[in-house]
Amino acid sequence: MMENIREQVRAFLARYIRDREVADDEDIFTAGHVNSLFVMQLVLFVEGELDCPVADEDLELENFSSVDAIVALVERRTAAVRG
Repeated sequence: MMENIREQVRAFLARYIRDREVADDEDIFTAGHVNSLFVMQLVLFVEGELDCPVADEDLELENFSSVDAIVALVERRTAAVRG
C-alpha cells in the first residue's frame, strides 16, 4: 500500500514541479522547487486524496519536505488511527 502512496505523492508533486524529477529524499523546499505556502496544498492533498488526517502536531514543514517524509507521515498517522 505504501508504494501506492509513494506513487501518488510523486504524481502530485510532478503536477507542480515540471522541470525535473524529484528524488524521494530531496527536500523540495530547500531545493527551491516550491515555497513554504505550498505546504497547505500538501496538507489538503494528504487529507483529501490520501484520506489521512493531519493532526495539529504534524503541521511542521519537515513532515512535508520530501516524498519520503510525506510517506512516513501517512504511515504514522494511518497506524495511529488504526490504533
